[in-house]
Order: sequence, then C-alpha cells, then structure tokens
Amino acid sequence: MTLELELCIRLLSAGIVGAIIGYEREFRGKGVGVRTHVLVAMGACLFMIISQFGFPEAVKFDAARIAAGVVGGLGFVCGGIIMKTGSHVMGLTTAAGIWVTGAIGLAIGSGLYTMAILCLIVLIICMEAMHFYTFKLGERQVSVTMKAQSQKDIEDVVTTLGKRVSHCSWNKDGDIYKASFSLLIRKREYPAGVLKFFHDIPGVELTSMD
Repeated sequence: MTLELELCIRLLSAGIVGAIIGYEREFRGKGVGVRTHVLVAMGACLFMIISQFGFPEAVKFDAARIAAGVVGGLGFVCGGIIMKTGSHVMGLTTAAGIWVTGAIGLAIGSGLYTMAILCLIVLIICMEAMHFYTFKLGERQVSVTMKAQSQKDIEDVVTTLGKRVSHCSWNKDGDIYKASFSLLIRKREYPAGVLKFFHDIPGVELTSMD
C-alpha cells in the first residue's frame, strides 16, 4: 500500500467515524448532527496528516504543535454549543462528543486505528446505551413558577416540599398570588411527578417549569 492511499484511507475512516457519532446526536434531536461531526473528524485527521507529512523538508519540526492547536480550536467550537437556560445546562454532552470526535480524528490521522475504534465504541456506549440509565439517576434542580388563590396556599406548598425548595420569591398580582422557586427533585420523577404534585393541590396552579 502506498503512503498516499494509506492517508486517503485515514481521511475517509475519520469521516465515517464522525458520521456515526453525528448520526447518534441527530437521532437524539440535537442541533449538532452528522455534517458537523464529519467535518470535525476529517478536519482533525487532515491536520494530523499535515503535521506528520506536510513538512518533509523541515529538519526540526514538532508535529504535536498542530495537534495541540486543533485541541484548542475545538475548545472554542464546543464553548459555543453549551447554553444555560434557567437552572438547566444544555449542550455539554454534545460539546464533549465533538471534542472527543476531534481526538479520534487525530488518532486516525496518526494511524492509531485500534485506539480510535475503541474510543468510538466507548463514546457510543456513553451517549446511547447509558442515556436510558444515567438520566434517571440522582436529582436535578427545577425552576418552578406557580399561582395560588391565597398566601396560605403558597405557604402550604413550600411547607410540604420542605428542604427541596430554595430561592423562593412571591408577589401579589390583583387577587392572585404568584411564586417562583427552585425545586430539587429526583430525576425519575421529572416531569410527571412535579405535574401530578401540583395537580393534586386545590387552589394552586403550576404555570411554568424549567
């Protein structure tokens, strides 16, 4: 096998790996899908190939410098994906996935196929298989807004929830009392558990939940 054919195989392999990862994210309805992951993987792979074979006339050259630049550049891309809405942070897993996709591209560009495939398998397991299990483990903080007929109704809700409530504030708008607070709830109870709790309390209406 000629060197040129080997490098072409590396580039195509990186594109295929990126497509697999991107398909999983697109299947989950995430904003960053197949095309972005293919471009990231192939771009990282090509940068690695250039760093290894693009400077044959250089007597002294540190190939790791370009790889380090790719890692830093991907950090900026990943930073733009992460968003915070209320108490909920979105995009962390996708950003981490893109970062690892770039690393896989660098690995393939270096000819480390076994490590790249192993990393791909672990990544897919983390994103896909573990999605159904880790999502329901532990607790999460939810921002809740409700309205009630009286101040006592609000006090009863806060008393019932106890230590699970924090950062509570309320105001009166005409004859209606409105309250906002952060609620700590088990992930397996979200969101059905919150909806049912407020539905069963007379005089209280849940207006928003984040």
